[in-house]
Amino acid sequence: MSAILRVQDLQTFYVLEVLGTRKVVKAVNGVSLDIHENEVYGIAGESGCGKTTLLRAMFGNIEPPLRHFGGKVLYRMDGEYLDALSLPLHKSREMRFTYIAYVPQGSMSIFNPVSKLRATFMDFLESHVPGTMRKSLLALAEKHLESLGLSARVLDAYPHQLSGGMRQRVSIALATLLRPRVILADEPTTALDVVAQRAVLQLLAAVQKELQNTIVLVTHDMGIHATIATRLGIMYAGKIVEEGYTPDVFASPLHPYTQFLIHSLPRIGDKRVRESAPGNPPSLLHLPPGCPFHPRCPYVLARCREEVPPLLEVTPGHRVACFLREVNHGTA
Repeated sequence: MSAILRVQDLQTFYVLEVLGTRKVVKAVNGVSLDIHENEVYGIAGESGCGKTTLLRAMFGNIEPPLRHFGGKVLYRMDGEYLDALSLPLHKSREMRFTYIAYVPQGSMSIFNPVSKLRATFMDFLESHVPGTMRKSLLALAEKHLESLGLSARVLDAYPHQLSGGMRQRVSIALATLLRPRVILADEPTTALDVVAQRAVLQLLAAVQKELQNTIVLVTHDMGIHATIATRLGIMYAGKIVEEGYTPDVFASPLHPYTQFLIHSLPRIGDKRVRESAPGNPPSLLHLPPGCPFHPRCPYVLARCREEVPPLLEVTPGHRVACFLREVNHGTA
């Protein structure tokens, strides 16, 4: 299966100048992955592991203090791959929301609080659509909202007049208005109650089914990934440490960090105490040598303290970066 999006050895770091000292935060540190057409690809991990920064880089949004140190973000367009990080500005603007769309974390951050949503939709259309088509597309926007279970009357409301769940659904409707091939969704259910979360997840699933497009979904909530993701990438300290089809990852997690994430989930009727990974995630300013998880790993080997394990395929479609798997398979 050919990939619609390829990330190749991506390195994007935050470079900070603090009291005359240069600090480098290695937020995305050598990530490589292929994302297929017509799938929901989930990215999971603790807060601060680099998930949002990876999504920003996929969108081609590299702005100081974030800098691009290496690697590519390749989108397949018209039979060829284009690097979103090296395109001219005008070409990058053409791609955004027509080919790739971004649903940011926090719906209030994308709407003007003193403008009605109709004005926001018009500003969006004026930025991406020729003038002769705008009037008809605004009517199309109303139909689009209705097809997603939203009343067109929300366009006549101010953002603060809608609930958090409704605003998030409107932001998804705005991002999908021009039928993009790839949607990047950053924590779309954050700060929502369970009823609003369900509505947002149902909307994302409906959009993906209608457009037959690709969604890259970032959230630390493993329950959400279990519900909607086709494949799952586990991120830790700026790296992907495990990747596979979601049922396989949940049924047979291979990396010790993934095991902690899944085993910490509550289960109906099971009252046993859940254990999380011991210790704390490492600082991305001062990563430990070797495997970044080794200070917290109960199965640490001597080589884990010195070498970074490569991300290798252990079973078809299931990759893991862990020397313990090599030992178990007799290759170490």
